This record gives sequence, C-alpha cells and structure tokens, in this order.
Amino acid sequence: MNGKTLKYGYTTGSCAAAAVKAAAQMLRDQVMVPEVELRLPCGETAQFAIEGGRLHENTASCYVVKDAGDDPDVTNGAEIHAHVQIDFFTKHRTIIQGGVGIGKVTKPGLAVPVGGWAINPVPRRMITEVVKEVFALRCVPATLTITISIPNGEELAKKTINERLGIVGGLSILGTSGIVKPISTKAWTDTVDASVSVARACGSKVVVLSTGRTSEMAAQKHLCGMQGIKEESFIMMGDHFGYSIRSCAERFVPQVIVAGQFAKLVKIACGHDQTHVTSSELDLGVVAGWLKESPELSHLEPVARSANTARHLLEESGNDPRLIELVCRKAAQVAAALAPEVEVRIFLAGYDGEQLYFG
Repeated sequence: MNGKTLKYGYTTGSCAAAAVKAAAQMLRDQVMVPEVELRLPCGETAQFAIEGGRLHENTASCYVVKDAGDDPDVTNGAEIHAHVQIDFFTKHRTIIQGGVGIGKVTKPGLAVPVGGWAINPVPRRMITEVVKEVFALRCVPATLTITISIPNGEELAKKTINERLGIVGGLSILGTSGIVKPISTKAWTDTVDASVSVARACGSKVVVLSTGRTSEMAAQKHLCGMQGIKEESFIMMGDHFGYSIRSCAERFVPQVIVAGQFAKLVKIACGHDQTHVTSSELDLGVVAGWLKESPELSHLEPVARSANTARHLLEESGNDPRLIELVCRKAAQVAAALAPEVEVRIFLAGYDGEQLYFG
C-alpha cells in the first residue's frame, strides 16, 4: 500500500494459545511469565508479551494484547485472556470453554456445533498442544479447565457479522495459520500477478488458484503429481477471484484450477468477482432458484431458503453430489466467461480437507 511493506499480525487463536501457555507455565513453575514463544500452525514461531499475570496455588491467569499488524481488524488491541485451573486427582481431561466476551453458536453451518463456544477447531488444537507441551512430564491425574475471555468482546462483536451467522454474546476465537495477512487489495493482486508470472517461468502449464489456506492444502494433497502442476503452480488468490482468473489469462496460462470450499464456490457461482464478505452477499436465494428448476434437486429448495450458511445447506443435503456438481458447474461457467481462452476446472475441498469434487 503506497510502497509500504505491510506488517503481519496474529489471530485471536494464536493470542489465546499464547496466553494459555503462559498461564500453564505459571501454574507449573509457580512463577510469573513475561513472554512465551509459540509455534504457529503455518510453521513459524512468534514471541508474545504476557500481561496481567495472576497466580494462585491452583489457578493462573494472564492476557495477550492482540496485534493485527496492518490488517483493519476490529479485534486489534483487544485483550485475549486465559484462565487456567488445575484440579488434582480427578479425571484426566482438558476442558476448553468461553468466558466473558466469547460468543456461543446458535445456528448450524459453522465449524463449531450449535450450543458450543465459538472457539474454532484450530485454536482448540493449538491450546491442547501447548498444554501437553507444558505438562509433558506431569503424570498426576488432573483436570485442566481453560477459560478464554475478551472483556469488551460483546461490544466488538457488534462491528462484525457474528450475529447474522448465529454467534451471539461475543467474538469468535479464529485462525487457521496463526497469522493475519493484511487485506491490501493492491499488495495482494500484485502478489497474484508475480506468482502467476513465476509459475509460467517455471514451466507450469496449470495454475491452482485457492480461496484460502485450507483449500490450498487440500488441493496440494490431492493434485500434486498431476501433469503440468509444479510446486509454483499453487497460488493463494484469497477473495480476488475475478482479478486472479484474468491475470492468468493475460499471462497465457493454458489451464486454471479454482480450488475452494463450498461457501466460496457458491459466491463465485453467483457471479461475484470479489468474494470477501464485505463485497458480496452469500445469496442462497439464487441457489434456491437453481434448485427449484432442477427436478432432481427441487426437494432442496426449502433447505436452501432456510439455511444459515452455504455450509449448512451442504451438510443438510448430505453432501449431495448433484448439488455439488450444480454449484461447481455454475462456478466454472462464471470463470469461463471471465477468461474464455483459459480451460477452467473446479476443485471442491471438503471441510475436513477431503476432495468432494474435481471436474
């Protein structure tokens, strides 16, 4: 942005895991902890300053101030608190729960089931891993109860789309890579251009454009070894679908594979060049119209109209292959209209990293 190198930040999930690690260390060693090092899911390590430490015999608490870098994130500067309580000589287990300012899920279609605290799977795994790391040599039967809270989380959540998604009472603890990449359109599209150019220079005849890290990893798992695909073929386009497909056409890429999860592919199928939530509405009404016109899928029309999210629709359909094929075919048609000279294929990644469609 204006020649400035944008600074990465850290997700709420990373901040929560760092605070839990510090609180657990405080409990183990009975001393305050000024900072911790955390290994992130993306493979990098990061240092987190620890604030507000409090220590008692069987409880410890502290917080990390979230640094979102140069990303315009409403949670930048928020205090991500962790409270860890250990109860000895009880059932050996770890309980992860939300406290003040953490939302609860009230509608289906999200990564957390209805009724659960809005602490997503990757942050939960990070928290579990740091607890195992800290208490690796402790074999005493004990229950660890971990509570994550954000004091002003409920107020901050009003600036997000959480309520529309059915997350009430506060924020979500999110993150898949552990880091927050700044949303700078120019920086991102410049990176796409450079990446496509590198792929072509390295002899790639196929470019795989992914909407996110999860779909990219799924595509790498299932498509590596395919003729024409090299290491450089995989490019993270994020929400910049229209720009990225045109960039490939301008650089004479023979074949493009668009890899995404169902919700993003629905947006593409509905004709949105830009798939960020602030740029387009996930129009399940459009999908319902398609379903109504299909005799084999008309029974899913009311499901689409009442679904909370596209993921909800997919799950309620039982991953119906006819629904999947319809949405993927529509997405391919939109891509073909944007870049008629490019052969476009669609890869649908499931929510557990599996391949649901490739054609």
